[in-house]
Amino acid sequence: MTGNKRASQYGFTLVEVLVALAIVAVALAAGLRSSGALLNHAQRQADQLLAQLCAENELVRLRLARQLPAIGQSRSSCEQGGQALDVDLVVNATPNPNFRRVEARVISADSRPLLSLVTVMGRY
Repeated sequence: MTGNKRASQYGFTLVEVLVALAIVAVALAAGLRSSGALLNHAQRQADQLLAQLCAENELVRLRLARQLPAIGQSRSSCEQGGQALDVDLVVNATPNPNFRRVEARVISADSRPLLSLVTVMGRY
């Protein structure tokens, strides 16, 4: 009889096993959620980089034209990293007629705004 009593003292009860499983499940769920957030952040960062390349390309194109950009709004498409992005250029007047305020807004294919760059361009 003492042999059976000793064997039961060294084992785990069903409640202890279930509590341990619940703790492990909560820890795994938290890890899964945080890894999902990291993946979303990495994708957002990659989208921002591609959008910045598109916006800078449009602003450089305007600078290379070597003339003051016309006031108004225009849209062009840009493909970077296999993604089709749209770039809206908005050119506004400034108090000094020798300068124009230029804003390049990059929009994803699903109409999500990604980035906005603003600069001032002068007469060459």
